[in-house]
Parts: sequence; C-alpha cells; structure tokens
Amino acid sequence: MERTTRSARTVAMLLTFAALAVFAPFGGTTLPTQADEAGEAGDSEEPLAGPATFADDVAVQIRDGLDGRGTEVINLRDASDVVVDEAAVPAGAVLPWHTHPGPLVMVVAEGEFTYVSADDCVRRTYQEGEALIDPGGDNIHTAYNPQEEGDTVLVAVYLGVPDDEELTTPVDADEAQALDEECGIDTS
Repeated sequence: MERTTRSARTVAMLLTFAALAVFAPFGGTTLPTQADEAGEAGDSEEPLAGPATFADDVAVQIRDGLDGRGTEVINLRDASDVVVDEAAVPAGAVLPWHTHPGPLVMVVAEGEFTYVSADDCVRRTYQEGEALIDPGGDNIHTAYNPQEEGDTVLVAVYLGVPDDEELTTPVDADEAQALDEECGIDTS
C-alpha cells in the first residue's frame, strides 16, 4: 500500500507542477475561512486559470490510500474542465466543512496543512512539498492551518469541474455543527 500511496503522490505532484508551469502567472487568492486575524471572513476563492478543457479525450484513475483507511479508486471518465487554484490560509484559520464537485490534487507550497475527513475525524497534517488527493463528490471535510504564524499556501488542480459549479460547496449550518461536535473541531 505504501508503494501505491507514493505513486499517487508522485502523480499528484506531476499534475500540479505541470499545471503550475502553464498557469502560474495568473495570481492567487485567499480561501474563505472561519475568520481572519481581523475577524472578517476571507475572500471568495477564485481560480488561477480555468476552467480549461483538455483538447483530447482524457480519463483519469487515481488510487489513494490514506493511512488507516483502505485504498480508494477514483475513476473520472471525463477529466475535462480543469481548474488551477492557488490559495493562502492564514495562521490558525479553519475552513468550513465542505465538498468539491470532482477530485483534486493539492500541493502544500508553503507551511503546513491539516486535513480532516468527516468520515473518520482523523487529523492528517501535510508539510511543505507534500501533496494530497481529495476524491471530491460526497467527501465532506474541513482543513486548517495549524501554524501560529504565517500563511499556508496551497496549489490545487481540480479535475472534471463543470462550468456552472463552484469549486467548493459548504455543508449546511446544522450538519456543520454536528460535524464540529463529532470531530472536536470548531469551524464556526
């Protein structure tokens, strides 16, 4: 399983760096978070580039084996509508519980990033230079910057995002509150 996880991370890094080479000149955003240091919500997430559509027929299979869980296989028959996004998460900021329309490959470009999936409440921390896969769909999760100082900078490549869908869909307030209690985290 370790070999599969390394392979998935290698593919994630390659996809992300290839996208960065093409789209890096477009700038970045600040993700909406629980609150910034001034107590105000962050800016809306806006992509660096995209949606862009593959000129060829492209399908993607990703095998992701998170520690403590079995390997999940994600088959995306149409990976069209690719979006590349760079976002900064302020120190101590917590993202709301949310989902994404399709899978995404994320690289921690600077700092640390802690990812918490609603299905097991395990806190998985990724360091600068590490990558992770979010399967998208009904995978509800939150994440936060565990650092006391400095932004965490993330670069994500979203695959299969329809033109009319948002990159991030928050869960409703009642579900978020229940997940906060279940997982022992405060996203409000």
